[in-house]
Amino acid sequence: MTKLEKALKRFKDSKGRLTVLTGAGISAESGIPTFRGPEGYWTVGSKEYRPEQMATYSMFSRDPWEVWAWYLYRRTVCKKAEPNSGHLAIAEMEKMFSDRFRLITQNVDGLHLRAGNTEERTFQIHGNLHLLRCADNCTQQLFPFPSQIGEKEKNEPVTEAERRLLICPKCQGLARPHVLWFDEYYDERFFRAQSALLWAQSTELLLVIGTAGATNIPMQIGGIVSRNPRAILIDINPQDNPFRNLAKNHPGGIFTEGGGGENLTKILSIWKS
Repeated sequence: MTKLEKALKRFKDSKGRLTVLTGAGISAESGIPTFRGPEGYWTVGSKEYRPEQMATYSMFSRDPWEVWAWYLYRRTVCKKAEPNSGHLAIAEMEKMFSDRFRLITQNVDGLHLRAGNTEERTFQIHGNLHLLRCADNCTQQLFPFPSQIGEKEKNEPVTEAERRLLICPKCQGLARPHVLWFDEYYDERFFRAQSALLWAQSTELLLVIGTAGATNIPMQIGGIVSRNPRAILIDINPQDNPFRNLAKNHPGGIFTEGGGGENLTKILSIWKS
């Protein structure tokens, strides 16, 4: 029996909690380009902007319709994608472990929910592209995306008809995508950040898939679990990353190269057997 099989069996026989932490790598297998890849760049006039420049409240305040055009294109890419075997395996894990399970995802594409994970046990710590909220914070309510807005090509501008739809239903002011921007902070109200950290404190198994460890809350979660010598920390990633370093230096650490689909299906099959 391998170290992975022993660790998974030990966890299943326990009453411990499972945290699955996912990043862009799992959705890349569904054809969604990673956020910082070349597909994320956007042209405004003669200038090309990086994703880190487009995804800011500052940019939205200066040029909301360019930011909206970028997000409408990104949403189109996400809508065309389908959950892959990795997403489906994680949904099966929730069914298997029920209240022992939580999913913490950095992805805003909504593929985990489409695969079958529940909103109750899914912490979407960077938001969800398929929801809106008031840009002026007149309400904390989240709103569904207007169904009248269809697909958008890259660099295609927002039409006047679409501008009239992208408004807050409460105050009729401008709406914004329900996402966490680079110049904003995690909070509990919109992103359940404190709930995610609290769950991590009692996590026995942390399963990390496809994240580069470039954002704050995921790395805090990794640090919390890595300080528990009895925990199991499994990193699945085709490339080296900070979570792999945590796994290498932890007595219960395991890392495996490759994509989420193949490896998560294998983990699920071990638990089922």
